[in-house]
Amino acid sequence: ESAEFPHLVNKYGVMGVPKVVINEEFGFEGALPESSFVEEVVKASKSTTEAKDEG
Repeated sequence: ESAEFPHLVNKYGVMGVPKVVINEEFGFEGALPESSFVEEVVKASKSTTEAKDEG
């Protein structure tokens, strides 16, 4: 799929798949166990919420 969307590969610096990007700010790569995936999403959510609170 990276060949189909080279602009996204460049924009998000994709080096491996899967690549998850949340709110254009937070991302991670690799197939994670469900619990780790949830942890990363929660971290991203907190990061986004804190940034909005500061702004």
